[in-house]
Amino acid sequence: MTIILPSTPENISRAANILRDGGLVAFPTETVYGLGADALNPAALAKIFQAKGRPTADPLIVHIHTLNDLNQLASQVSDLALTLAETFWPGPLTLVLPKTAAVPSLITAGLGSVAIRLPDHPVALALIKAAGTPIAAPSANLFGHTSPTTAQHVYNDLAGRVDLILDGGPTRVGVESTVLDLTSTPPRILRHGGIPRERIEQVIGSVDVMARDYAPTESLPSPGLLAKHYAPYTPLTLFKNDLLGTKMLDFVQAETALGKSIGVMVIDEEAHRFEAIGCQVYRLGQANNPAAIASHIYNALRWFDGRSLDAIACHDVSPSGIGSAIHDRLLRAATSVIE
Repeated sequence: MTIILPSTPENISRAANILRDGGLVAFPTETVYGLGADALNPAALAKIFQAKGRPTADPLIVHIHTLNDLNQLASQVSDLALTLAETFWPGPLTLVLPKTAAVPSLITAGLGSVAIRLPDHPVALALIKAAGTPIAAPSANLFGHTSPTTAQHVYNDLAGRVDLILDGGPTRVGVESTVLDLTSTPPRILRHGGIPRERIEQVIGSVDVMARDYAPTESLPSPGLLAKHYAPYTPLTLFKNDLLGTKMLDFVQAETALGKSIGVMVIDEEAHRFEAIGCQVYRLGQANNPAAIASHIYNALRWFDGRSLDAIACHDVSPSGIGSAIHDRLLRAATSVIE
């Protein structure tokens, strides 16, 4: 039976014991909730893939407690890697580095590199320290579904599949970490996330960006590279290049006139237009605060999933700054895109 417990020191210790015994613990990070297992225990790692229904071609990110833990997992830690780690850790940046022999191949989808990050959340750090081992942790949801940003989201997906859920409240960033591959020259962003490309380039200069999606049967160099991912169960229509909002408003009005129930994810400034026609509206935040919008995206998708709607409508955002991560998640979550 899966239980949710508050993140007290006693419960963190209990969770650490579960991890050392080869079990699964869901825990909060600053990005989303993770589904954790002992990163050095192949049998425990296999439980992650089973619980999520995740293909083994999709690698896992390993979470560490201190910068010193890098040497246990990475066979080469360049000056560039140290500069990035010292600048952005703890925080939502994952570095892909050559792996050591200690890293099980199940973590890396059989590749010679491993993805590592040091999370910026007191519960995550306390859990890793108490467990005494690096923790491999993808998002704590069923594979392909919208990522969880609360303990209840985790329970809704994984009840009966995970031993314990530590409740640390809603996550702060709301989208996953940026994944930066340091095994390529120049470094390459494999997944947009909580640290924008612009901030990375301020520190190390120009970086590339992964330019293609992967098929489910391929060994992925990073999580989050499938064309369809992060998706709600309710069909999502994404509106691009609709600066005045007329296309989405016309769509919602037409669908409502047909008797369909539509949920609308929209910035605060535009919410009144949709509330006036009687559809359900989730306010994402103000247009000039993309970080707030990012923190609400997954919660909005899951909120609408619980309301038996026919469809969800949402505007795209400008792919700059953290907007690049929001754009990426919405595009992969969408059932259809209207240009």
